[in-house]
Amino acid sequence: MTTTLLPFDMAQLLNSDEAISEYLTQVLADGDTDELIRAVGYVAKARGMGQIANATGLGRASLYKAFAAGAKPRFETVIKVMHSLGIDLQATTQGNRP
Repeated sequence: MTTTLLPFDMAQLLNSDEAISEYLTQVLADGDTDELIRAVGYVAKARGMGQIANATGLGRASLYKAFAAGAKPRFETVIKVMHSLGIDLQATTQGNRP
């Protein structure tokens, strides 16, 4: 008997603001820069890469490339995409962590 594996698409799980917030919070807490880039890409894909491209003025194909595994997008690009997604970053001191 053979087992067929279906492709996993993280973007399909990011179907609410709460799921997106929790996911990005966890990725930020882990501190892996490459994973953060991929995570922002997954969120952008979940919300619609075409819509994000229109909102940021960046090309759709360029966005896919910028957030692919191993990519090193400019910080300006990451912030532009996050703002178009309605996501803000906040800084807290370690003493304020729950």
